[in-house]
Amino acid sequence: MGISGSIAAYKSALIVRQLIKKGAEVKVIMTSAAAAFITPLTISTLSKNPVIIDIIDDDNWNNHVEYGLWADLYLIAPASANTIAKMANGLCDNMLLATYLSARCPVYIAPGMDHDMWKHPATQNNIKSLRSFPSHKIIDVDEGELASGLHGLGRMAEPETIISILENHFA
Repeated sequence: MGISGSIAAYKSALIVRQLIKKGAEVKVIMTSAAAAFITPLTISTLSKNPVIIDIIDDDNWNNHVEYGLWADLYLIAPASANTIAKMANGLCDNMLLATYLSARCPVYIAPGMDHDMWKHPATQNNIKSLRSFPSHKIIDVDEGELASGLHGLGRMAEPETIISILENHFA
């Protein structure tokens, strides 16, 4: 599971917890921006695995290829506008993206951002691009109150919805 920098990162803890309860082995990669929203300690405790943020930690290389090949499914939740843009264009400047580009498994993307960011033509173009990639699935955003105080589309899907979609994938 990849967690990028969005206020919706708090929902990631609930997703990890539910996946573990259902018997999944969960390894989590966070961007440094995500770690500003939810602590790696919280996610590590829930996943029962160390959380990886950087490609190099304490002079040790975290093998992004190994993570990409290990996974049966790569969920990125939340996927910020920034991460989505980088994914759509093959940019690779962090561990989450390096693993994404190495992954051979299905990729499920749960966007989470403010309404204006979600509706922006560049973001919509990037979503359209990602939808065209083989084995990529976009989990639709919800409409509702956003962290900015606005109301609109852009809320990351609720954890229960994401878990249900993943269960259907494996069924």
